[in-house]
Amino acid sequence: MTVAPEVEETPLLNGRVRLLQPRDGYRAGMDAAILAAAIAAAPGDTVLEAGCGAGAVLCQVGVRRPGVRLLGVERDAPTAVLAMRNLALNRLDGEVREFDVAAGFTALERPRADWAVSNPPFFDDASALRAPSPGKRAAWMADAGLEAWTEFLLAGVRDGGTILLIHRADRLADLLSLLGRKAGSFRILPIHPYADRPAKRVLVKAVRLGRAPLVLLPPLVLHDQGGAHSPRSEAILRGAAHLDLG
Repeated sequence: MTVAPEVEETPLLNGRVRLLQPRDGYRAGMDAAILAAAIAAAPGDTVLEAGCGAGAVLCQVGVRRPGVRLLGVERDAPTAVLAMRNLALNRLDGEVREFDVAAGFTALERPRADWAVSNPPFFDDASALRAPSPGKRAAWMADAGLEAWTEFLLAGVRDGGTILLIHRADRLADLLSLLGRKAGSFRILPIHPYADRPAKRVLVKAVRLGRAPLVLLPPLVLHDQGGAHSPRSEAILRGAAHLDLG
């Protein structure tokens, strides 16, 4: 039997979002804030998130973009329940389904979305890192591989719709190859921890059936040399700025 985690409340977007998340285990942070800030959904658009966790991205999108329809899928049952609690806590209209992306989008039996987004688990090879704690394993390890996540996103978005994900910078070539099967018009935002350090993350935006040339955008730098958040990243965390990927 899966036991529901002990939770505590964390404020996001300068207190505009109240997020219940596990006291131990994976906790939402900058990656979720960046992903949510870049979702330029219009009122009436459906935003589908694969692997929504406790709902940090969904809740931030719902507050940032009033009038959007929110749909999350999460394979861990207690976490999916927690995400629904968070939508209700923030008075947002949405749905979270207990569902494994490895089953494929067709099995979800839902219409295709305008936006399909994700912060997929960063690893799909258990030998590539020290074993994470049990509470973090699902967030860090993609048992079905990155391909299952990209296939779910490609199938889950309408023609002309937008796919958006944040992932490790060293998987960029894999992301472009996998998404390029049915999507194009790539716009890539490198994310650097410091201005003089290599990018650790990339934010990748693609359009299903898009054909525009790839664009490499100016980077987002998260910290100044003293370790504090840069003005731009601080504004994103507080909900005072969006990320315009064009």
